[in-house]
Amino acid sequence: MLAILALIGGKYWGASWLDPVLGIAGAGLVAVWAYGLLHDSGRVLLDAEMNAPVVAEIREVIDASPIKADISDLHVWRVGKGKYACILSLMTTEDASSEYFRRQLGIHEELAHVTVEVNRP
Repeated sequence: MLAILALIGGKYWGASWLDPVLGIAGAGLVAVWAYGLLHDSGRVLLDAEMNAPVVAEIREVIDASPIKADISDLHVWRVGKGKYACILSLMTTEDASSEYFRRQLGIHEELAHVTVEVNRP
């Protein structure tokens, strides 16, 4: 779009300086977009989504459960706007299935995909 404006300005008004100026402006615009893309994709790749409030909510559900279990591994990442996926590994001495904990976590609508692994020592 900027290149077309520079061509029109050069043809009708003789403003040949518009091409390099608008080229620099376009490069700045692309740089801003690229920075945003790198920032967002870097957060996902480096598990920075673990700072989301949903992580604390998952921990609260497991801690409040009548079946006592310790979280040995927890990964949460964003899969859509306001939607998260979760992989949860638990250690417990009690007899409980992974489906039990999945149902407990079902109260959080923002969890679109939950995988639970229950281990016994």
